Amino acid sequence: MTLESIISNSIRPAMALLPAAMDTPQAHVYLLASGLQESRFKDRYQIVQGRPGAKGLARGFWQFEQGTQSSRGGVWGVYLHEASRYWLSIVCAARGVAFEPRAIWEQLEADDVFAASVARLLMFTDAQRLPTVGDEEGAWQLYLRTWRPGAWARGSAQQRADLRAKWARNYALAIEAMAGVAA
Repeated sequence: MTLESIISNSIRPAMALLPAAMDTPQAHVYLLASGLQESRFKDRYQIVQGRPGAKGLARGFWQFEQGTQSSRGGVWGVYLHEASRYWLSIVCAARGVAFEPRAIWEQLEADDVFAASVARLLMFTDAQRLPTVGDEEGAWQLYLRTWRPGAWARGSAQQRADLRAKWARNYALAIEAMAGVAA
């Protein structure tokens, strides 16, 4: 799947379900970069190393875990957060998804527009403004705050360096793709 098709078939329709103020170039770049980071837009569920066909806990191109009510992570975080809860209910109604964390989590694997909407809402829960286009470090910090990647939290120094380098490459690809669709 090309990044241009992700923009056309997932991100733009997702933004149409949300307030116009959420549909910004910064959001598009970030959605592309984080989707590349999480799945390269190839896997709609988390791949478990050494277990072909086994599904990990994360779903959708943006690799959301269900989380728990007490952890307030993953889907539960977007479901409970006062900034996103109302808009999540609107998106669920528009896409025919029960407004319930398990149903939301399950639908992420089946509906890329829905998954992009939920990913945008996760960004909306962050207290800081979206980084400007080109602020790769700011976008990285947003990724750490919102996606909280396990490889960063529990990884070795080399794994952290690799993850950070991967983000830089993915962010550059996202900028390039956005420039291509704007041209």
